[in-house]
Amino acid sequence: MTWTPHVTVATLVEKDSKFLIVEEICNDQVVFSQPAGHVEQGETLIQAAIRETHEETGWNVTPTGLLGFYTYTSPHNQVTYYRTNFIAQAEDFDESATLDDGILRCLWLSLAEIRDNQHKLRSPIVLRCVEDYASGQRFPLGAIYEHPTEKA
Repeated sequence: MTWTPHVTVATLVEKDSKFLIVEEICNDQVVFSQPAGHVEQGETLIQAAIRETHEETGWNVTPTGLLGFYTYTSPHNQVTYYRTNFIAQAEDFDESATLDDGILRCLWLSLAEIRDNQHKLRSPIVLRCVEDYASGQRFPLGAIYEHPTEKA
């Protein structure tokens, strides 16, 4: 059997002391998460974070920092996710955006509201990221180096 980790990105967006949260269906349950998803071939981590945030929320964002790198093995499918979590600024909302399948809606929740809904979080990483951000954890985007790929 070949072990295949999943490379994902997520975006923490804070506005007026509230955080952009996606309400979605996962494993037949309604859960909360940050906008997140898999990196596609030929895409940088930052490009993936911008794309996933727009596809899942309709928000156009500008990444401003790196929150951290997180790993999580899901008890539901035993898949290990390697998640690069960005901090981003909300720029504008695209009212014409069609959200990804499975996304029910987007919410702006405070840290207290996220803590109160721990039982609904897609993974413990959701709360951990918000708490890391609230504690002041930040790294510059320059901490990531992505060598340009040559196009055939």
